[in-house]
Amino acid sequence: MMLVQLRNITKQYDHSTRDVLQQVNLDIHEGEFFVMLGKSGSGKSTLLNLISGVDYPTQGQVIVQGEDLMMMNERQRTLFRRDHIGIVFQFFNLIPTLTVLENVVLPLELQGKSFAQSKVRAHVLLKRVGLADRADTFPDKLSGGEQQRVALARALITEPLIVLADEPTGNLDEETGKLVLDLLLELTRNEGKTLIMATHNPEIVPLADRVCRITSDGKLSISVNATLKN
Repeated sequence: MMLVQLRNITKQYDHSTRDVLQQVNLDIHEGEFFVMLGKSGSGKSTLLNLISGVDYPTQGQVIVQGEDLMMMNERQRTLFRRDHIGIVFQFFNLIPTLTVLENVVLPLELQGKSFAQSKVRAHVLLKRVGLADRADTFPDKLSGGEQQRVALARALITEPLIVLADEPTGNLDEETGKLVLDLLLELTRNEGKTLIMATHNPEIVPLADRVCRITSDGKLSISVNATLKN
């Protein structure tokens, strides 16, 4: 099933004299691990923001599960993102005044579910990411790797169609980054989720189903099950 469709996407920011993305066409399938590879500033995060509906293109269509996000208003896009998309950020974005459990449960509470209902699934996910004993801990007492594992649980608690990961290992050391990446792949593969990841790390490439590199002119070069060289 085709889950994400980008049609003739061009993106230009007001302060820029060039197109960040230019006439991009892309299809991403359900259950696929798709990697966007490129240097900082190449447009990877912009593509993720377009797919999530956080940003909108200068021109073109963004279609997710048959829904044209550009036909929605801002509130509709927010609700669509809340219900269908999980996001893992480079810098974790945990709320410091909430415990680990409260951070993980928050997306379900935003959907109107009670804390009592939500904490059962939250505890299951925390156990899967190896943090069952840290549920009552605040984020500032956790290591970077532990915080990112909390972020993984939070991204998956709503059982989203798509998980977007923006440099999820970029703020971690090599060993911890590998642990988090393995865990992210295990969790998304086991639940049949579509994982779309932006990274500058070429070591992730062999693990992906498909890889795109954003070229200097804002276009995409796509490879299937192939390692891209620097």
